[in-house]
Amino acid sequence: MADEEARGAERMEVSPDLPQTPQRLASWWDQQADFHTTFLHHLAQLVPEIYFAEMDPDLEKQEESIRTSIFTPLEWYLFGEDPDICLEKLKHSGAFQLCGKVFKSGETTYSCRDCAIDPTCVLCMDCFQNSVHKNHRYKMHTSTGGGFCDCGDTEAWKTGPFCISHEPGTAGTTKENLRCSLNEEVIAQARKIFPSVIKYIVEMTIWEEEKELPSELQIREKNERYYCVLFNDEHHSYDHVIYSLQRALDCELAEAQLHTTAIDKEGRRAVKAGAFAACQEAKEDIKSHSENVSQHPLHVEVLHSEVMAHQKFALRLGSWMNKIMSYSSDFRQIFCQACLREEPGSENPCLISRLMLWDAKLYKGARKILHELIFSSFFMEMEYKKFFAMEFVKYYKQLQKEYISDDHDRSISITALSVQMFTVPTLARHLIEEQNVISVITETLLEVLPEYLDRNNKFNFQGYSQDKLGRVYAVICDLKYILISKPTVWTERLRIQFLEGFRSFLKILTCMQGMEEIRRQVGQHIEVDPDWEAAIAIQMQLKNILLMFQEWCACDEELLLVAYKECHKAVMSQVFYYQDVKCREEMYDKDIIMLQIGASLMDPNKFLLLVLQRYELADAFNKTISTKDQDLIKQYNTLIEEMLQVLIYIVGERYVPGVGNVTKEEVTMREIIHLLCIEPMPHSAIAKNLPENENNETGLENVINKVATFKKPGVSGHGVYELKDESLKDFNMYFYHYSKTQHSKAEHMQKKKRKQENKDEALPPPPPPEFCPAFSKVVNLLNCDIMMYILRTIFERALVTDSNLWTEGMLQMAFHILALGLLEEKQQLQKAPEEEVTFDFYHKASRLGSSAMNAQNIQMLLEKLKGIPQLEGQKDMITWILQMFDTVKRLREKSCLIVTTVSGSESIKNDEITHDKEKAERKRKAEAARLHRQKIMAQMSALQKNFIETHKLMYDSTSEMSGKEDSIMEEESTPAVSDYSRIALGPKRGPSVIEKEVLTCILCQEEQEVKIENNAMVLSACVQKSTALTQHRGKPIEFSGESLDPLFMDADLAYGTYTGSCGHVMHAVCWQKYFEAVQLSFQQRIHVDLFDLESGEYLCPLCKSLCNTVIPIIPLQPRTINSENAEALAQLLTLARWIPTVLARISGYNIKHTKGEKPTIPVLFDQGMGDSTFEFHSILSYGIQPSIKYSNSIKEMVILFATTVYRIGLKVPPDEMDPRIPMMTWSTCAFTIQAIENLLGDEGKPLFGALQNRQHNGLKALMQFAIAQRSTCPQVLIQKHLIRLLSVVLPNLRSEDTPCLLSIDLFHVLVGAVLAFPSLYWDDTVDLQPSSISSSYNNLYLFHLITMAHMLQILLTIDTGLPTTQVQEDSEEAHSASSFMAEVSRYTSGCIGCDIPGWYLWVSLKNGITPYLRCAALFFHYLLGITPPEDLLTNSAEGEYSALCNYLSLPTNLFLLFQEYWHTVKPLLQRWCADPALLNCLKENSTIVRYPRIRNSLIALPDDYSCLLNQASHFRCPRSADDERKNPVLCLFCGAILCSQNICCQETVNGEEVGACIFHALHCGAGVCIFLKIRECRVVLVEGKARGCAYPAPYLDEYGETDPGLKRGNPLHLSHERYRKLHLVWQQHCIIEEIARSQETSQTLFGFNWQSL
Repeated sequence: MADEEARGAERMEVSPDLPQTPQRLASWWDQQADFHTTFLHHLAQLVPEIYFAEMDPDLEKQEESIRTSIFTPLEWYLFGEDPDICLEKLKHSGAFQLCGKVFKSGETTYSCRDCAIDPTCVLCMDCFQNSVHKNHRYKMHTSTGGGFCDCGDTEAWKTGPFCISHEPGTAGTTKENLRCSLNEEVIAQARKIFPSVIKYIVEMTIWEEEKELPSELQIREKNERYYCVLFNDEHHSYDHVIYSLQRALDCELAEAQLHTTAIDKEGRRAVKAGAFAACQEAKEDIKSHSENVSQHPLHVEVLHSEVMAHQKFALRLGSWMNKIMSYSSDFRQIFCQACLREEPGSENPCLISRLMLWDAKLYKGARKILHELIFSSFFMEMEYKKFFAMEFVKYYKQLQKEYISDDHDRSISITALSVQMFTVPTLARHLIEEQNVISVITETLLEVLPEYLDRNNKFNFQGYSQDKLGRVYAVICDLKYILISKPTVWTERLRIQFLEGFRSFLKILTCMQGMEEIRRQVGQHIEVDPDWEAAIAIQMQLKNILLMFQEWCACDEELLLVAYKECHKAVMSQVFYYQDVKCREEMYDKDIIMLQIGASLMDPNKFLLLVLQRYELADAFNKTISTKDQDLIKQYNTLIEEMLQVLIYIVGERYVPGVGNVTKEEVTMREIIHLLCIEPMPHSAIAKNLPENENNETGLENVINKVATFKKPGVSGHGVYELKDESLKDFNMYFYHYSKTQHSKAEHMQKKKRKQENKDEALPPPPPPEFCPAFSKVVNLLNCDIMMYILRTIFERALVTDSNLWTEGMLQMAFHILALGLLEEKQQLQKAPEEEVTFDFYHKASRLGSSAMNAQNIQMLLEKLKGIPQLEGQKDMITWILQMFDTVKRLREKSCLIVTTVSGSESIKNDEITHDKEKAERKRKAEAARLHRQKIMAQMSALQKNFIETHKLMYDSTSEMSGKEDSIMEEESTPAVSDYSRIALGPKRGPSVIEKEVLTCILCQEEQEVKIENNAMVLSACVQKSTALTQHRGKPIEFSGESLDPLFMDADLAYGTYTGSCGHVMHAVCWQKYFEAVQLSFQQRIHVDLFDLESGEYLCPLCKSLCNTVIPIIPLQPRTINSENAEALAQLLTLARWIPTVLARISGYNIKHTKGEKPTIPVLFDQGMGDSTFEFHSILSYGIQPSIKYSNSIKEMVILFATTVYRIGLKVPPDEMDPRIPMMTWSTCAFTIQAIENLLGDEGKPLFGALQNRQHNGLKALMQFAIAQRSTCPQVLIQKHLIRLLSVVLPNLRSEDTPCLLSIDLFHVLVGAVLAFPSLYWDDTVDLQPSSISSSYNNLYLFHLITMAHMLQILLTIDTGLPTTQVQEDSEEAHSASSFMAEVSRYTSGCIGCDIPGWYLWVSLKNGITPYLRCAALFFHYLLGITPPEDLLTNSAEGEYSALCNYLSLPTNLFLLFQEYWHTVKPLLQRWCADPALLNCLKENSTIVRYPRIRNSLIALPDDYSCLLNQASHFRCPRSADDERKNPVLCLFCGAILCSQNICCQETVNGEEVGACIFHALHCGAGVCIFLKIRECRVVLVEGKARGCAYPAPYLDEYGETDPGLKRGNPLHLSHERYRKLHLVWQQHCIIEEIARSQETSQTLFGFNWQSL
């Protein structure tokens, strides 16, 4: 490479003497006669030199050379003066009225449902934010790339075509203004320059010679340097290309990846440089390797280096042209003229057409730049857009055919531009009139579809290529675009051209008539079902076009007649997808209308006979039907049901404008009512079930509120619409758009509803609207003789109860038809005088069936049917019909209408008496049942209360454990519950409340009492790393904790280890068997692993939570204190004596362990800290007892759990002997308590009263485990840890590794010290532990010492910058605070000021220390089992602080602690304050953690989702310079936006490649994180490197639904409840659980590759 660059530099110097500065060069060009030749000559010299190093170019240097030697001179030549000044002037001369932004893939586009002419009219983010449409009903969608912002196009919008930036009046953007800035000279220069530039761009872009350049560019001696260039295609995957390159070029993986990424982005890339032969060889190699992998070889060419250079520069010149044109309309017009000019004497088309025709042969990068050129020139000038469209249509067929055989995406094909032209109404009209574009498009279709025709000229898509046919749909789409806006004025020419197009469209339909027919195959088995998908797809594509053609025809009468005649030559019908909402308008609905037309024009009897004949049912209605052939009868019954259903539809379905007297709104309302009769539905489901018009509108919003009410969603689920009661009357059981299941579901729902309301269960048809005059004869079907005969036959057969010639469904339909007839007659009678009504259904129905003696009419038959027990369900319907008969009879008898209604209603009343009796009986039964229920509930409630009263104590002090409980309180250890017994520390310590625990194992269902000598029982648990409490998000983390020392927790709680349990209990043995079984079954499965067995993960057998260990359940050891002894000891054992006693013991151990060597620890007895009277054994004299002996089974489980905590907390391999195991045990105890306290505080719940069962059981087990864990370790080790912990508060023990007081969390120190302290009682010979009384003093003094240290911590880090205006009256606490602070100020040699007011110090201290006190209360409660005070069980904020102080033996004025122990503490305090590390910390001030710590919450999200999209649109990937759209993902913990699922941002962790999000999660959330995919509006939860799941986003539309993938595009707003729920999932440490549950329910064989996120 170096040698190549040297040659390049040499070459730069050899160039002939050209004028040096751009200005001189421009004036030199001015003197030349022919600019074109001079310009090309200039390029021929410079371009190959600048683009010399193609393989590894220095891009910045290249760009610099091009600017100085080519572009700047060109700009000087164009403007005649300094281009920068000129361009600046032009920039300020005003904005354009068209926005013209071209969308990249993934960008958000907005469309307005109120104002857009059609759905293709869209706005970019900026224009939308600044337009009136922001407050309209807008839709958001993600662009596939290649679209164009329509802001400023007056033809695209009904109102508000301009945003604020493009408003014509804003920056004086009148035509004159734009003109005045360009003088004639510049325009003349542009006319000279542009044609040469464009010609060069086009010539070089479509240059085919691989080795030679055009003659005018060949002015240098030719070098022998070639490139092997690999092109992009869509057949080969990334991995295929990488594999082929590695094999062919013998290169590293990284290099092959680099090449492949560049090829995918740009479309081509030089992968080898050298002599022609070497490149040719590489080409053959790549081809042969890629053929092994897939059928097509990769496309490779060998190009001469100069050809490559000129082609590359041509594109760069295109971008420059783009920039220049953006400044002025004149430039754009000159450019367009130059592009459209045809060369005289050449048969080549104009330049722009040559580019278009070459498009399919170009690679990605070139296409993009050329399309941008078209966008920024032709599409910005309306007049030239028209010329471009005409060129486009001229070559339309050729372009589409090339696109169909091309393999690049549509978004980068020139054919995708059709939408920009065809949807402009005036342009579309012009193209139809001038170029007959409809015919052009349909003929294109007719030319590309023949390969799918069979011998009979019908389509046959068997074995078609999905991709190719998908490309044909693009042509159909173009037809839709042309027809999208109907013409308002018809000219003769428009008519002629439209009809011509219509005729060729009918040719396509004739090919579809009868396509893919499915015949019954007889004689042989069909191996493979015929593929009907393509036929349906094409049918769906053409559905909208059919509708549009109809609408075009309908708006001109003359046209309608001609089109109608044409149609007679080609009728079409299809059966698939027949009733689907997407196609039914064109298929099923039209067929019903056809039948209705037939019924209105024919004699009704004749029509019914034809129907019977088509259903082959003429024989079935003969009286003498043989009952032998069961199959035949079954077949008949099915067919009769189907026929009756069709008859109901023909007579009853009148909701089509033109068939019945209805409007479009009423039709939509009826559809909605019937959908909601099935069940309440969300908005999206209703919209999905309604047909859309060509603007994708369903008309739903206009009518929905008339028929339904909206019910808002809760924290989960979605909002639904429920039908209003008054709309129920419009329910028609035989609604023709119901599928079978919908029909039965709706019927069941409606009957159930009526039953609940104590109404009868009849579901008669609603009164139908009137037919339009043309269809009015259809109703005669109802009262013709054959219909009567059919109905009577069915009823007569039903009277023969054991006959199988009828079904209940058939009867139901017959009743329905009867009801329709009666309703029709009733409606007609109410509208017209009786003598005018010829419809005599009642009369025909009451005639006798025959003249035989036993002949019956329909009414008599109904009366009999009423008594048949099998028809109990239909009884109400029969009653309703009989009542209807009566009503019609009365209406017939009365000649005067007014009297009719009155007396009619009275006589109906008499008839209804019997009916009312039935109703009353029903009501009475329902009431009785209700009272009975109430009585039982009251009894249960009383029993419950009674039980709670009896066992009140048990309810107070315990939460129930899972399993059976015999909670027997130990009476003798529970004195009267006074405050005395509610103290946890010191001589007044209350008794432990011990209950006998009997638990049931969830695996073997056996019960066992929990005792230390029994076999272990365990709780399933999950240990995880957590950053839920961190004060320093994103703190660098060690990926492996080999060298970590976890004894001290940092004050910022950056990474903790949390132990959570689901509260389910097992025997240790049962659990081990279960775990082994899980392991076995997993070895035999091929599924993607849901959990990591290596790490001991499993799902809880009961609740399926993810667990990775078990906690042994160890009972609390009873400890009682004799209060007299305690008081006596209080005199002896003060803090002043206790500290030297402890130090003596530690010193003794040190001397003992060092065995005569010099003690390594400093002399402890200085500064008057007592004398030698304190010796090694004095600590034992205050009370000892033997250690607890645990069973082996419990010990085993203790070790197992402790090792798991160590392994997960430090991310290291398990090692039972590691000295850090006890440290991790204490750490997880402390952190779990802190997390639970934080959660309770966040939710505003009381400290003890609101713990969930699982939290309560988990904490109890965890603390008792921690006590037991000490006994499984060497005590010497525990002592070492204890000494280091105590060194924080006892400076005498300080060593060089003691941390600074401000940098550690003291609650962790407290937990560790209390749990490790008994190790000081251990000796080689005897295993002792402190007695209850000793330990209560030890705990008290440890707690007091650490609390004092924490108070100092809080006061040193107090935030002095806060306003101190709120002066309060001086209290005792405030005085103490001021005087204490003065002391501290002295000790820190003035590092801390003492000018802060006392009240402010006290308030800050109280707020800062409360979380610590709450944690301590939880800790001591679960450690010792002492009942907490009442105030901590209820939610009383004001009583909480004093209750905490009381429980923990603290004075409420905490400064009294220092006063009480002043002589002992003063030296400690001085040494704490004088610590150089601490003073250093105070000076730096930046890293200090302040108290109370800030509660973490998820980041604040904007209310309107489009703001987030806006943010994402400005996001640029930090690692790649290209402008390609990325997948921006927002971290909800810290607000970082990351570039997801992209190779550019992958990182390597422990040798594995992981995506940006996974890598970020490791730092930000210790592997657990919540992300929001902004472009898709989806939340994802991730954990570790390879696990994650989707979660509903907290953004809802106005209908309470989420919109993953922005498919519906409705405006979205933040739901605070949902966001809060997501926050709690995180704070409760349930993310892992959610992921496991989600993976459990959706087990896919190959899931999403989370690692690359």
